[in-house]
This record gives sequence, C-alpha cells and structure tokens, in this order.
Amino acid sequence: MRSTFMGLEISKRALFAQQAALNTTGHNIANANTQGYSRQVVNMVAAKPLEYPGMMRSNVPGQMGQGVEFDHINRIREKFLDDQFHNENKNLGDWSIRKDTLDKLEAIINEPSDTGIRQTIEGFWNAWQELSKSPENTTARVLVKEKALAMTDAFNQTSKQLQDLSTDLTTNIGIKATEANTIVDQIAKLNEAIYRVEGLGNDANDLRDQRDLLVDNLSKIVNITFTEDSNGYNIKMGNVQLVSGNQVGTSLTTASLQASAASGDLNSGEVYGMIQSRDNYVANYQFQLDSMLKVLVTGDVQTTLPQGMVVPDGTTLTVVNPDGTTAQQVFSGTIQQRTLASDLKVTVKGFNGLHQLGYSGSDPLKSGVPFFTLKPGATDFTAGSVTVNPDIVNDPSNISSSARSYTDTDGVDKVVKGNNDMALLLAGIRDKKVNFDPSTTGKAILKDGTFDEFFRSIVGQLGVQSQEATRQATNQQTLVDQVDSNRQSVSGVSLDEEMSNMIKFQKAYAAAARVMTTYDEMLDKIINSMGTVGR
Repeated sequence: MRSTFMGLEISKRALFAQQAALNTTGHNIANANTQGYSRQVVNMVAAKPLEYPGMMRSNVPGQMGQGVEFDHINRIREKFLDDQFHNENKNLGDWSIRKDTLDKLEAIINEPSDTGIRQTIEGFWNAWQELSKSPENTTARVLVKEKALAMTDAFNQTSKQLQDLSTDLTTNIGIKATEANTIVDQIAKLNEAIYRVEGLGNDANDLRDQRDLLVDNLSKIVNITFTEDSNGYNIKMGNVQLVSGNQVGTSLTTASLQASAASGDLNSGEVYGMIQSRDNYVANYQFQLDSMLKVLVTGDVQTTLPQGMVVPDGTTLTVVNPDGTTAQQVFSGTIQQRTLASDLKVTVKGFNGLHQLGYSGSDPLKSGVPFFTLKPGATDFTAGSVTVNPDIVNDPSNISSSARSYTDTDGVDKVVKGNNDMALLLAGIRDKKVNFDPSTTGKAILKDGTFDEFFRSIVGQLGVQSQEATRQATNQQTLVDQVDSNRQSVSGVSLDEEMSNMIKFQKAYAAAARVMTTYDEMLDKIINSMGTVGR
C-alpha cells in the first residue's frame, strides 16, 4: 500500500536530481575554456517502483513509480578519438622538431645570400685571379691572405654553429626525458587517486581529465600506447613499460632514449625528431663540409703543370700517363734538370700540395709552404680545424705565385717574380673535378664534381629537406587539428547546449517544487481540516 507521504518523496528526489543536473551544467560552463576538460552529464534513471515481485503485494494495479534518481555523473569521452589523436600527435612532434632543426640549419648555411660561405669561397678564388694578373703586387698578396682568412673563419664559424646545434639537441633530449618522467610520475599518482575515489563508488571525472591531458602531452614527446584496467592506465613506449597502475616503470634518460631509438621502441615524437635531427641532419651537413674542406686542402687533384715550370728540388710527383696509369717521378739536380720540357699531367695533394710546388715572392729562392694548416691540438683537416698558415699570415710574400726560377750570374738561384704560372694553377683548382668520396663511404652528397658544384648540392639538398619537413609538419598539424576538432565535438563544452540544458533543468526544478507545494497543501487539508466535526 502506498504511503500518504509518497508524493513528497517523489518531489524531493526530483528536486535533488534536477539540482545535481544544474550543478553539473554550471561546472561545464565554468570549464568551457579549460584545456583537457570533458563535458559531464548527469545520468538520471527512474527510481525503483514501489512494488517488487513477491508473495505479498498491494491491490494497486501495476507498480507505482517512485520518481527519479541519478546514479552517475558521466564524463563524455571516446577512446577511439583519443587513440587517433595520440597517433597523429606523435608524428606532429617528430616533424615539428625536424622542421625547426632544418630552419636553423638554413640560417647557419645562409644560402643563397651575399653573406654566406659561398661568397667567402668566391672571394678566395677571385683573389687568386687578381694575384695572377699582378704577381709582384704586394696588395694582391695581402688580399689573398685576407680572403683566405675570411674563408677559413667562415668554415670555422659554421662548424662551431653545427656543433652547438648538435649539443643543444642533445641537451633538449635530456630536458624532454625529465619532462616525460615528470608526466609519467603524475599519471601514476593519478591512477592511484582515481582508484581510491572510484573504489568508494564516486566518479573521478576531473581526475580522469587531468590524466588524459597528461597522456596527450606525453604522446607528443614519445610514441605511446596505453590500456586501462582496474588499476588505471598501463602505458608503454614500444616494449618499454612506463606506467603500470600506480607504479612507474623505466626511468627515461638521454642514453636510454637513444638506445630505444636504435632498437625501434622509440620511433616518433619530439625526442625521436631530436635524435634524427642531430644524428642525420646536423651530423650529415657537418660531414659534408668537412669532406669538402679536406679534399680542397689535401685531396687528390689532377692538374697540368706548364712547360718551362721548374719543379722544386727533391720533389716527388705522381705523374698521370696518357693511358690513365700513374707513376712516381723524382725531380732533383740543377734548375735546368728540373725544368719541364713539356706540359706534365700530375696528381697533387690538394691546394697545399700544389702551393708547395711554387715559389714565394722573395729572395733567396724558397719553395712554397703549406697554405693551410691545423689549429693547435687538431689532428685532421675539418671545417672547424683549418686555418691559414701563420707563415703566410705574418708574411704574405710566402704566398706562392711563381713556378719558375733561374740562376743569376753569381750562381744564385732566384725566383722569377713576374711569373704567374702557380697563381693561375691555384686559381684553376676552382674548376677541377675531384673525388669527394675517396674512401667510398657513400656518404658524400656528390662523388665527383667541382667544389662549387659540391657546395651547391649541399644547399640544394638542405632546401629540399626543409621544404619536405615544412610540408609534413603542416600536414600533421592539419590532421591533429582535425582529430582534436572531432574530439571537441564529442567531449567539448558547447555553451549554447549548456544554456539550453540550464533552462530545461531550471524549469524541471521549478515544476518539482510546485508539485511538492501541491502535496503540502493536500496534506495540510487532511491534517488540519479533516476530523473537526463535534469539536
């Protein structure tokens, strides 16, 4: 049999349910601009009816309804869209870092421009052309020295900037490792907090939002996959366990991340982009510049020594025969014995080797010194270790411009100062085709070509790589935005929708209050107005 006060109970439940819905709507509106927030909805269900199946029941037909209750406040979230977001976000992190690195490389190489390395190389070759026009001109020699210093300084500076960029990327890998460890630790703590809250039968919606936002941020740093069980999220990077419930797995370090990249566990994300940028892009362009500089200074270059040239005493030359074979020939004896009777095709050891075949512009007769030398402590020619020989810097007359000498009436060997054979030969190296990969490593961007062609290939490759990275980063950003837009359409707060809900719940609350007032008036009639006859 139904209770006299059953109507009041129904009205009370309605008031509580609509009030909870209004509070949730207000919570949604307040967090409309909160990053990572998912809108919440009160799940209202009809209360259990008065009559239950049993042996005894009242005579009321059917089951009398007991109003409304709410059993959960649901968070609107779709895991499929979260997985899509994480997959696209990791690629965005990778390509964003690559694009940023290639932009920096373009700024370092700074080509095409009027202030890049190419201009200093051009100035160096042009200075030799000017010296060949007036080999006795001291100003022309000083110009060669200064242009050579400008070129080596440009190579040194570019090499240092590449090393600094590589160091910065390594440092940033460590920073990202620390950031990822912090996120992983927070996720583990949230797993524990959510487990405690939901273990009491409550809904930890806001804590779940915080956890999902951390997972979103982690997905941009490294590639992750995650599953959920009763203990919370289990997150992996490839086969590396990062989080298992409230336990933190492997702590990430620079070394462990590099090892994971090598094993394939780390295959995308910002950290992967940093490792690839450092080990592929930066290291490759450092290698190309080093290869170019080393071949220029000491690489094998074929040239033709002109008839009448006097080879320095005691020199051994690698002579190239007409059939392409080579032979060693030693030149010694008097000037007449060392004078070439005809043009001679030889292979010299780069700019230094050819410069040493000439003669300085001062007496007594002195053969050329190596034009380029190493900085103190260096063991091999690289873009960062090369410098101009101090003997030339201190005395430009040590620059070889002449390839001829003679014996005067007193029997003293002297240089023919007006001769420009060596200056022309040195200037001609600019257009010589050389092998930039003598060790057959396959890493050189151009195997055979001139120095100008090699440098243009470096600039061209950088431009193409930068363009591709920009395209990929732009496409990934579009995909991430699209997936996030889909997520927001499901989980985001719509102020228009919430305002409509607010009016709906407010009206329902007012109606429930009106029902309670009506029941109150009915009970007042029964309690205070009935049974008063005969008083």
